Amino acid sequence: MKTFKVPTKILYEENSIKYLEDLKCNKVFIVTDKIMFKLGMTKEITEIFDKELIKYEIFDEVEPEPTMEIVTNVLKKFINSQADTLIAIGGGSVIDTSKAIIYFIDIIRNKMDDKVSQKPFFIAIPTTSGTGSEVTSYAVITDSIEYKKVPLKSDIMYADVAILDAEFTKTVPPSVTADTAMDALTHALEAFVSKNASDCTDALAQSAIENVFKYVVKVYKNGSDAFCREKIHSASCMAGIAFENASLGINHSLAHAIGAKFKISHGKANAILLPYVIEYNCGLFDNNEYNTFETAKKYSKIANLLRLPNSNFKEGVLMLIKSLKVLNMQLNIPCTIKELGIEESVFNEFLDEICESALQDVCTLGNPRPTTKKELSDILKNAYLGY
Repeated sequence: MKTFKVPTKILYEENSIKYLEDLKCNKVFIVTDKIMFKLGMTKEITEIFDKELIKYEIFDEVEPEPTMEIVTNVLKKFINSQADTLIAIGGGSVIDTSKAIIYFIDIIRNKMDDKVSQKPFFIAIPTTSGTGSEVTSYAVITDSIEYKKVPLKSDIMYADVAILDAEFTKTVPPSVTADTAMDALTHALEAFVSKNASDCTDALAQSAIENVFKYVVKVYKNGSDAFCREKIHSASCMAGIAFENASLGINHSLAHAIGAKFKISHGKANAILLPYVIEYNCGLFDNNEYNTFETAKKYSKIANLLRLPNSNFKEGVLMLIKSLKVLNMQLNIPCTIKELGIEESVFNEFLDEICESALQDVCTLGNPRPTTKKELSDILKNAYLGY
């Protein structure tokens, strides 16, 4: 039995931030990072609260790839603040940090101290268009000691409200726009071919894929294009809902592993790996015994959606792979891991460890084709050198 749910109330399009004018609460705890704070993104929110005489406190020390140390620090400050509302304003790192606060508050309350306040009302305001974290029950935190990413999952981490105001993405630099959009594209593609996919997730995934291909290069070249910003923002959210309900695959498992080890942007790692993972999932160039025909047909359906040549399913898959490589080049994203400046000897030194981590990643369970550590290693070797 499959389920489909969207517990988060989603507000979108211009001026959706005005929802905060009618917010009823005693105190707000705002989680963000120093860049968002310096850019004045939090000011647009605090001005509303000043006008409405709502007390607030700001934590602006979230860093990219948030660690358990950061989560512990902000958790203590949130508990001490006695706020009843939590607002995350930032990219995936900020939203995931906020979700981790809720996750650990629930553990503390249920297992250690039931006097700790109940789950705060949680509002997520994404300022990048990629993670879809505002509509998922997942969070990824980095273990800085083991150099690996720790996934958290609990329905309690769903945001109560997600505000998709594309105005908050206008200052995102081109490279981040590219990386995050490719993360959203990977979410959608993996959800579409996942063994847990459904008609509902397929519809959202296809719309997200179409939007990214149609608008990402435009917004990459002109970040002030409000219409394109809005379309990519919507695509990110749709892709988030799709993978939340359908799950992901080995593209994300491998991206998590190499990203943690080599400090590669998550979206960039996903983008580089996509062509090689699709090739593996379809069994195009190996003699695998696993039936990949249905998966190849689904990828070919995407090629048809994008109006790529697809006289047969194999041509469709090959043209999709080619189009992804072209898209990466248009966004100045490398087509190989080697182009990131990682020495081959260093890459090979950690290859086994990376593959073991990816194999154990929860995302691997949703992949349409079963995999082994050796096959993951082969994918990475292909992605390192390219062809």
